[in-house]
Amino acid sequence: MAQSTETAYQKCINPACAAEFDCRQTIFKCPQCGDLLDIQYNWDKIEVPGKLSDFGRRWATRDNRLDFSGVWRFRELLNFCPDEYRVSIGEGQTILQQNDRIAEYLEIDKGCLYLQYEGLNPSGSFKDNGMTAAFSHAMMVGAKSCACASTGNTSASVALYAHSCGLKCTVFIGSGRIAFGKLSQAMDYGAQTIQIKGDFDDCMKQVQDVCVKLNLYLLNSLNPFRLEGQKTIMYRIIEQFGWQVPDWIVVPGGNLGNSSSFGKAFMELKQLGLINKIPRLAIVNATGADTLTELVNAKNLKWNNGNIDQTIIDKYYKVLTESNFSPHTCASAIEISRPVNLKKCLRAIDVCEGVVLAVTDEEICDAKALIGKYGLGCEPASAATIAGLKHLRDHGVIDADEKIACILTGHVLKDPNVTVNYHKNNEGLFSNPPVECDNNLDEIIKLISDD
Repeated sequence: MAQSTETAYQKCINPACAAEFDCRQTIFKCPQCGDLLDIQYNWDKIEVPGKLSDFGRRWATRDNRLDFSGVWRFRELLNFCPDEYRVSIGEGQTILQQNDRIAEYLEIDKGCLYLQYEGLNPSGSFKDNGMTAAFSHAMMVGAKSCACASTGNTSASVALYAHSCGLKCTVFIGSGRIAFGKLSQAMDYGAQTIQIKGDFDDCMKQVQDVCVKLNLYLLNSLNPFRLEGQKTIMYRIIEQFGWQVPDWIVVPGGNLGNSSSFGKAFMELKQLGLINKIPRLAIVNATGADTLTELVNAKNLKWNNGNIDQTIIDKYYKVLTESNFSPHTCASAIEISRPVNLKKCLRAIDVCEGVVLAVTDEEICDAKALIGKYGLGCEPASAATIAGLKHLRDHGVIDADEKIACILTGHVLKDPNVTVNYHKNNEGLFSNPPVECDNNLDEIIKLISDD
């Protein structure tokens, strides 16, 4: 059981169980009922600043490695380990870009659309926010080896942080189911890479069993400490909004770690009296991997105060198994059909009055090119946010004058093949193919002049 003197503890999210465990235990599912675990805090034992803007004072002490980190700058809000164990390699130096050009295309008022660009993290994706927290816990519990299943970004981030911490690292990927930009990172950072003949869901099942049998530290978002780090994406958005909360957060779906952590972040901030309102949350999936969309919109699956109807999930997954369904989308980062954080995401939807939708690969690629043309290049999964936002505007779910922050999860070079093919093969509305020309000055000048 959790120690009452501790600042934090692990707790099962199933209200019928609600078992509690010490943070120094390495468990990633409830040992009693098998459900997901949360990190909970004894806030009366933590010196939380009186207002969010107090965290801004740490910009003046950025020579302190923890104050420099865009995760640990907010450490009182994820206070599960002493400072001596906190790992940082400069994560969280991200920007919130106001983008009026894309706003105009989507018929959104000037000054209302913002892109939170997580591609500036050390490994090029949002995953570093979670890994700095999870590896800090790994250091606290004395882990020596770690592993993860990945569609790409997780493997890159895990490999980078494992190298920094001196841990042996193994990553599981599905054969042919990972973008080369991401795979190159895992290999370059020294991870042992194992290709499973299957998809991400197959890899996820295998890595959990391997971690149990070999006592490896699991670094997928099933790990509740990882989600604590991902909360800070929301803190930085609020910070960049002048310590105000936007009206909407739009985020890609996938394994649902981000959406789950965002909901938890806002739930805690409201509980602490640090914000006056909670923004609404829009979660966007690809139509080729739309489990959440089907369960929430078609099957009416709800959080229901934690009393989730498991039979709805079981029946849906049974159909996937019997039909040998495997998700397919160009947005490989969200190519997942059995998201491990499904239940926590349902809580986030409840907390944030969330909506769920799915967009096609064609819409994702067009949105990706639009972002590249007018904003910041991003990986395909990131562009699901803008593709989804277009639907939400067209259907009047989001008003033109509401403040919106879209999460761009990863760097454009994470998946260059999708980008090059879209433009070179003239596949979409914003394609910008290269033009061949003879090695002749007059011909070159004519092409430029005719443009």
